[in-house]
Amino acid sequence: MPAPIANALTIDVEDYFQVSALAAHFPREQWDAQPCRVERNVDRILDLLARHDARATFFTLGWVAERYPQLVRRIAAGGHEVASHGYAHERASAQTPEVFLADIRLAKAVLEDISGQPVSGYRAPSFSIGAGNPWAHDCIAEAGYRYSSSVYPVRHDHYGMPDAPRFPWRLDNGLVEIPVSTVRWLGRNWPAGGGGWFRLLPYALSRWQIARVNRADRRPAIFYFHPWEVDPEQPRVRAEARARFRHYVNLRRTEGRLARLLADFRWERADVVFRDAA
Repeated sequence: MPAPIANALTIDVEDYFQVSALAAHFPREQWDAQPCRVERNVDRILDLLARHDARATFFTLGWVAERYPQLVRRIAAGGHEVASHGYAHERASAQTPEVFLADIRLAKAVLEDISGQPVSGYRAPSFSIGAGNPWAHDCIAEAGYRYSSSVYPVRHDHYGMPDAPRFPWRLDNGLVEIPVSTVRWLGRNWPAGGGGWFRLLPYALSRWQIARVNRADRRPAIFYFHPWEVDPEQPRVRAEARARFRHYVNLRRTEGRLARLLADFRWERADVVFRDAA
């Protein structure tokens, strides 16, 4: 019997006050005044991964790495991949090419200096690379990254590139784009790679979707979540209803669901799972 497919588990390392949907309540100039919870939440995740003998890729903000360098070193010491989420959690689509390139270069330098390892992967905040800013992939390649996981081939009100390939592809500049997983159904791509849908919908649906990618498509899935999603005690703000629902729904269930996910599938680092692609 063949070994189960190794899927790629990814964590976007940012704190609750850095989420794009809550940006109006946490201006960047006030970030240092907020009570940080990212370190304790990542440590909980590292313990969870260790219990299930799973490895993951941590797309980490340079801003977080500078303030918690020992956290980055613990990620690396656990056998996980340290990758880049940019420095200041600015959407790629909201920046000029020059500013974007400076941000991702700075993040790479900070993460490599702290971890002592090469950083080959990048993920744009809020999957903010799409049809409107194709230049971003050239910047990522120019900054020295080997792969990006910044495209979500779905329709969404804040991001998405529904016509993009569902599986890794190589751009003309040599960069490999590894899109977050989707399931093709009724002529449309449906989110299958985590985030708010994982918290909102029954766990059985996520399990079915990942199994479908493995069995029907015969491909590894790539799944993502955030440290703040395992933290139901985080400070809450009175955001507008949609943002509040998306951010806070089912936080108390996330850690238990992740434990089931880790038990039901085999999980590895993105750079290992997609080594041949990248």
